[in-house]
Amino acid sequence: MSTSSMSMTLLQFCFQQCPSPSLSLFSPSSSNSSVATTKPAAVTCCVSQSQFQSQVSVGNGNVDSRVSERTEIRLGLPSKGRMASDTLDLLKDCQLSVRQVNPRQYVAQIPQISNLEVWFQRPKDIVRKLLSSDLDLGIVGFDTLSEYGQGNEDLIIVHNALEYGDCHLSLAIPKYGIFENINSLRELAQMPQWTAEKPLRVATGFSYLGPKFMKDNGLKHVVFSTADGALEAAPAMGIADAILDLVSSGTTLRENNLKEIEGGIVLESQAVLVASRKSLMQRKGVLDTTHEILERLEAHLRAMGQFMVTANMRGSNAEEVAERILNQTSLSGLQGPTISPVFCKRDGKVTADYYAIVICVPKKALYKSVQQLRAIGGSGVLISPLTYIFDEETPRWHELLSKLGL
Repeated sequence: MSTSSMSMTLLQFCFQQCPSPSLSLFSPSSSNSSVATTKPAAVTCCVSQSQFQSQVSVGNGNVDSRVSERTEIRLGLPSKGRMASDTLDLLKDCQLSVRQVNPRQYVAQIPQISNLEVWFQRPKDIVRKLLSSDLDLGIVGFDTLSEYGQGNEDLIIVHNALEYGDCHLSLAIPKYGIFENINSLRELAQMPQWTAEKPLRVATGFSYLGPKFMKDNGLKHVVFSTADGALEAAPAMGIADAILDLVSSGTTLRENNLKEIEGGIVLESQAVLVASRKSLMQRKGVLDTTHEILERLEAHLRAMGQFMVTANMRGSNAEEVAERILNQTSLSGLQGPTISPVFCKRDGKVTADYYAIVICVPKKALYKSVQQLRAIGGSGVLISPLTYIFDEETPRWHELLSKLGL
């Protein structure tokens, strides 16, 4: 490993491990030299060189990122904001309530899964610590994973649609001035104003995805300025021509006289469950724990939009009742209706003039399904929300095993 590479690795390690590292900026080695050279930044850190070497071993010039010897399994969750609260709500609904003794602590447990630690982290730090194998699993937005994971193959998406945190990363420009009649990315790229001397200025917090998107779409004369918040004000202040930011409803853009354009969406995002490939393959218990979490998530998410409908229907036999039900477009259920006889005593004899039917109905088709049941003789209709629907095996589990070559 070169001296400069070693310095950068040490710098990264210090910022991960030390609570208060200090950094001196790069400075010219000689003011009299015609060619400016720089000295690497000086790092002051409470982590010793021996500690660093115990964490990073060097072989054949490469950093060895093998999984450390800890035995507990670590799940990273967002520590603040709407994403954090929605994540905790989802886990609670899956009977995976997070037990946090002190709200100021960054570590917690999920009692239902043994040997699992929950670590509350900033979303970008969850991605970084998955890459360094300091975490084994994590829940973050797909936008954060894409920005800080940068396509690294060690990050495997276990579940790509947890159905919250919905937004998209999009380019937005002013509605006025030279952009008034610009409505597509292609038109923006063809504007004669953008030259090497005067490039399109874009304010964004996505310093990896932004340049990559522009390059992939053929926009050559673009310069980016990094910003974390209040990007919508940048064009009005004259410090940027456009912004690249996350959009949910689009209300904030409209209120600041900005508009999205055709072809300007970089990616669609929502919460995802991510795992470290190295952890799945090398750390004992991680694959089994991932399987359990995935099954609980899948069963709950599949049931979220479904209701169980029970009704009684007169008929001569179960097959005749089934025929009437299956002729209705909204009454097929997951795999078909469940039909069983309803016994009653009449004139001293046990008879079955009615049949009970049970079907699963999507929420959006619920009222239509009730109307169809009534139309074919259904009565006493009962409706119950579903909590879980467990399949034989979730397809996402098979996809994960395939990605791991198992």
